[in-house]
Amino acid sequence: MTCSQPGEPMIGGFATWRNIPITFDQVDTGSATVQVANYLRVSPNTSISPLAPNIEIGLYAEKTGKTTHTYGPRWSELTTSGGRTQAIKAGVNPTKPDKRNHTYMTVRQDSGNQWDVLYDFNKVGSTTKQLKVLGGNTNRIDVGLEVTGPQYINVPSLANRMQFMTGNKVWQQVATANVAKSVTLPVCSASHKPPNCFTTKLTDNSKFTQWTLSKPRRQAAAPAAATQSRDAAVADLPATFNGVDQQALQACLENDPDNCLGTVPGLSECVATIRICNAAALPSAGEAEDAGADVDVSAADIRARAAAAFDVPGDSVTVEPPVAPAVLKKRSNAADGSGDTAWKVTSTSPTPGLQRTDRRFDGFTARYSAHTGALLEACWGDLCDAS
Repeated sequence: MTCSQPGEPMIGGFATWRNIPITFDQVDTGSATVQVANYLRVSPNTSISPLAPNIEIGLYAEKTGKTTHTYGPRWSELTTSGGRTQAIKAGVNPTKPDKRNHTYMTVRQDSGNQWDVLYDFNKVGSTTKQLKVLGGNTNRIDVGLEVTGPQYINVPSLANRMQFMTGNKVWQQVATANVAKSVTLPVCSASHKPPNCFTTKLTDNSKFTQWTLSKPRRQAAAPAAATQSRDAAVADLPATFNGVDQQALQACLENDPDNCLGTVPGLSECVATIRICNAAALPSAGEAEDAGADVDVSAADIRARAAAAFDVPGDSVTVEPPVAPAVLKKRSNAADGSGDTAWKVTSTSPTPGLQRTDRRFDGFTARYSAHTGALLEACWGDLCDAS
């Protein structure tokens, strides 16, 4: 990962990369967590501790069985009293490794200290527990790749491009002098061979331009899925949507996404105010959690997965089965996704949540897809009261 301190008040973070194919060995790994997270993380106020409340948005792929895995974006709010995470269902093919560019953003609201989270230039959520932005080196913006179970995973080259928003609402790159790198596996070489190594490169000149990295595996990766034609994706779009030129936006997302805010007519104004700017990325009514997925998971699978993810004993986890299809059919198509077939999992045991720290919080609640086992949403500690 790279850690950057802009050295001035920061009220927005932005990153972009492509949905590359991430592959997993088709072997039984039991209940062990085998996961890849490529993320943007913004910490608005680190004056007291580098582990201050922060917002994380990124792409997550997790091995869920011998031959199955989940893939897609989500965002999280992590604080000193708990956390919460939410899968993102909007976007064009968000759960498909089709090499399409996607954008990840968080922007502080105009009043107060909370931040909105945007995916592909559409708002997908808001924080509740972030701290006031201060001046100086008291905020941080990170971008990086986190791999759990590297011996089972192949991650092809990811090109992360990142910017921050100044207090004057100007997007710019971080100066190289304000960027630090952290790489916890050796660099791949003749003496350090895959799977336990990273390849990394920071393209910087005087400014942070691109952080390119991969985690290779000895075996070859599976063939990449074909990229959907941009013409097909935008054929039925309006010419403008909330003041944004939609044809220009889709072309920019495909070819030059880190400059869209400055080149697409109406986009920067929309992001700053309306924050629903991409007509192609709106969630479709009744959209399935993972189109084409027909793998059902058992209560034992979900219990083991949740216990491993939240680091609690399996016998402390309560699992409630999905609502019967007949009951679901009677429900309205609620926009909040309450009609999803999902396992509900709870525990009152102390847990670190999904945070990678030594802190423990009082219990968690999570929902997992009944079909794929994908994590749909979760909260732990005090943030269960705010979600």
